[in-house]
Parts: sequence; structure tokens; C-alpha cells
Amino acid sequence: MNYNYRYRLDPSDAVQETLDRHRDLYRQVYNHFLRRLNHSDGTAKYDEINRLPSIKEWWTDLTDLYSRTLQNVVERLYDNLSRLKDAKNNGRAVGLLKWKAPNEYRSFTYRQSGFELKNTSGQTVLRLSKIGEIPVHFHRELPDDATIKQVTVKKEPTGEWFAVLGAETPEDPPEKPENPMNVVGIDVGILKYAHDTDGHAIESVDLSAERDRLEREQRKLSRKEHGSANYRKQQRVVAKRHADLKRKRRDFLHKLSNYYAREYDLVAVEDLDAKGLVELDGNSRNRAGAAWGTFLRMLEYKCEREGTHFVAVDPAGTTKECAACGVSTDKPLWVREHSCPSCGFTADRDWNAAWNILSRGIKQLGAGRSESTPVETALPTGTHSVPAKRIVEAGSPSLKREPKGER
Repeated sequence: MNYNYRYRLDPSDAVQETLDRHRDLYRQVYNHFLRRLNHSDGTAKYDEINRLPSIKEWWTDLTDLYSRTLQNVVERLYDNLSRLKDAKNNGRAVGLLKWKAPNEYRSFTYRQSGFELKNTSGQTVLRLSKIGEIPVHFHRELPDDATIKQVTVKKEPTGEWFAVLGAETPEDPPEKPENPMNVVGIDVGILKYAHDTDGHAIESVDLSAERDRLEREQRKLSRKEHGSANYRKQQRVVAKRHADLKRKRRDFLHKLSNYYAREYDLVAVEDLDAKGLVELDGNSRNRAGAAWGTFLRMLEYKCEREGTHFVAVDPAGTTKECAACGVSTDKPLWVREHSCPSCGFTADRDWNAAWNILSRGIKQLGAGRSESTPVETALPTGTHSVPAKRIVEAGSPSLKREPKGER
């Protein structure tokens, strides 16, 4: 199995200068090959990589860079091109690859070689070829049997440097149960971040204080002279406020997705076009802040890691359809209760949608479990609201159950 572990680096001033110089050289190489791609016919990835030794003869600064990482820059360009073509083939409107400005190229990668993680006098350091040793804030240990396959070094807008260690372990992911019994459907929203079939309504994380601080610093930035030293200093402050907001949101999403992946045998969600939803008119800020796409990606890879079925279903009609009898009823967004005119079943609007998501997920998976409706399970139509603060601070204590392996 493959894992990524992110650690903060503490480089000296001299090493920071070297890191910045290398990062900018890699950016220039990226732009050089992008220009060749746009102006030369028949360029190919491996042909361009083979040109690097001859380029070093006249571009002597490149001899200061690690050769394998230099090759990765060309691979990165053509990987970006491949993703662009895939998006175009899927019917999306795409443009051309863009020239990278100095603040837009923030990372470079060592693969297979050129790095070593070691302990020096009780301090964990990362040694990078052509750069040197950098102290690491090693806040959590790697698995004993993990092998580091690559290291990505990244500079954040705050000026901080991080290393992302790509580690591989020999163990295979746990087998997923053939007949999942402990199953859940999740409907995501804005008023309540997640509403599941077990009756839990998890509130959205409160980011109002972080947003207020961010807006205050942005107003200060707008009063600075553009390009001045004070302007650049304030830019760094604004970046830190952005980072605070991002960290708190991601911490909430990690803990919530981890709970569902560990506590259930099957998790059914809506296959949302998160980017398309953000682009819709009205309330786009709240939809963007909800980060549904990030949550679903986290949930998917954590389900794979824990041996839990992850099923994404077609979201069309999950709110309108009655979970008890299947009859569809139109209801505007402000109507928060589902009341079926056909069978009389009433429930919270989002809870009803979560049951429809679960039913579709079970059917899509083809699991050997009967599809029971909310009425048949005799679950209460009310819900238990769980504050997001409890998810963030204590890993959702009110939602804890016995681990799957101990049931």
C-alpha cells in the first residue's frame, strides 16, 4: 500500500536560498520545454529527456541540479499535457498549458534516489542530493516496514517548506466483505455538512473566526502600495490566514472521513460534480467552502485503506424520491421535511435523501443484502445533530462504535 506523509522542514537561511534557487531553475526548465512543445513539431517526452545532457553544456547552472529530479520536470510537463488531453476528450473546455511564473512553481520531486531520511544526534534530518541536510519536524513515525519511494519538497505561500514522503508498505489492503452488513448512506449539504442513514446530522465546521481574520488582513493588504516591501510582507500574513482556514477545514474532513471509513463495511455517497456545483449561481462561497470534492476523495482512499466498500451513485432525484415507496415529489430548497403524498412517510429531507443514496449504493454494488426502507427498519424519523466542534476536537466521540475487527 502507498501512503503520503507530510512534514514541515526547518532549513537554515543558506539552505533556503539553495532551495529557492533550485526551485526557480526547475521552473525555468519547465518553461523552456513548454516553449519547445508549443513551437516544435513532433516533440516527445523521452526524446526531450534525452536532450538534457546537451542542454547542460550551454546552460551550466543546470549542473547544480540533481539529474533525476531534472528529468522529472520534463515528465511533469508531459503528464500535465496528458491530463489536459483527457479532459478535452471527456468534453470539457480546456485551454493550453500555461507559462509558470516564479510564484506558481512551488515544488520539485526526488524519485527513487537522491534522498535519505536519517537521525543525527537525536534530530531527524532529510538529506537531499545537491542541497544538503534539512532538519525535519518529525511529528509522527513512519510504519516500520515502510520504504520511502519519493520525496516532494514544496514551498507554501506562507514561506514555509514541507516535505511529502511517498512511502510504500508490503501489506495489501484488507479484503472487503462480500456481504456488507454495517452500511451507511451519506447526503452532504450546507446547513448540515453530512446527514447519514443512522440519523446523525454533522454540522459544518465553524470557520467564521478564521474568515474574519483573513478579511481583516486582506483589507490591510489593499491599503499597501503594490510591490512595496510592506505589501510583500502583508502578502505573507494573508497567506498565513489562508493556511489557518485550510488547516482547520482539512482537519475536520480528515476526521469525519476517517470515522466513516473505519466504522462501516459499505459507505454510499453521491457522485457529485463538486466543481460544477461551485460554478452555479447563488451561494457559491458556501459550496466552495464545504469542499465536498475533497471530502469524497479523502473518504474514497480511506475506505480502500480500511477494506470498506465505497460506492458513488447518481445523485439525480435522491432528494425528490421517497425512501419508503419510491414516488418522486418536487420540493423547493427551503422545504426541509420530506412528506410523501403517496404513502404518508415523513422524515427530514436530508435523511430521506441519505436512504435513497444507500439503496442505490447497495443495488449498484450488488451486495447480498436486502434493501430495507426507513419504515421497515423502524428507525426514528428524528435526527441526532452532532456539532462539528466535537469532530475536530475529539474525533467524533459521540459517533464512536466498536472497531470493525472487534464486532
